[in-house]
Amino acid sequence: MSENAASGTIAFLGLGHMGGPMAVNLVKAGHQVVAYDPVPAALEAAREHGIATVDSAEEAVAGASVVLTMLPSGKHVLDAYRGVDGPGLLAVAPPNTLFLDCSTINVDEAREAAAIALEAGHRSVDAPVSGGVVGAEAGTLTFMVGALPEDFETVKPILELMGRRIVHCGDHGAGQAAKVCNNMILGVSMIAVSEAFVLGEKLGLTHQALFDVASNASGQCWALTTNCPVPGPVPTSPANRDYQPGFAGALMAKDLRLAVNALESTGVDGQMGHLASQIYDAFAAEGGAGRDFSGIITDIRDKSAK
Repeated sequence: MSENAASGTIAFLGLGHMGGPMAVNLVKAGHQVVAYDPVPAALEAAREHGIATVDSAEEAVAGASVVLTMLPSGKHVLDAYRGVDGPGLLAVAPPNTLFLDCSTINVDEAREAAAIALEAGHRSVDAPVSGGVVGAEAGTLTFMVGALPEDFETVKPILELMGRRIVHCGDHGAGQAAKVCNNMILGVSMIAVSEAFVLGEKLGLTHQALFDVASNASGQCWALTTNCPVPGPVPTSPANRDYQPGFAGALMAKDLRLAVNALESTGVDGQMGHLASQIYDAFAAEGGAGRDFSGIITDIRDKSAK
């Protein structure tokens, strides 16, 4: 890899709702990006934004100094690294390539991915994101980074082109650890805020009255003041767009399952995390998968006594 990875070719693998806009921002900043996604429509959209595309992940990686992956699960990341029907990305990449995984996966999987990358003679960084599609498009994402200090300094200029806040959380896997803890807080707090609004309705409070009190008192939190689950008090919240995401219920359900896996692997008595995971699993399975996660309030309201 070149001395400055930030100036070399970036292989970008995974051009979905998040990855596509992230790749566009790298190209707008002047980077040479070679991209691949198994979905033809994603490749076509990438080409329309000036991104060079190829026919396989291995072809994208062959001449890259950085390999950025934005994949659905830890299994996808590990299979891509190792190879299933072929040699795998670690075998194809030039020596000392920096593997930058921005997927949201299990902490243990992130550490395993780092270990096999290092064993293959490469460098590894996990950097999951927060900020949703809007943040990906605007280049205002938050990156939670797990990396050796020297690798963090190498990759930081790249991340700054896609995000506003870049936080070095620790060694390999620490980025995923921070992401899973943060999203467990978010899932639990959205349920609590939603239950409070439904309770307020039953007690005769207007949404605005409850918001005006809680947003300036000890109940204040992001789920209330930015992503308020009822229309009106926060005009930009998804509740004002019939709960169009935003951050979809299926993604919250996924992230809370990752939180549960972490709770169980560490032996933490995380009862609220387990319960929130069950609630969002049901929400996603019962029609909420494609709605914003704040739409959980509609389930709470529907299941409340008339």
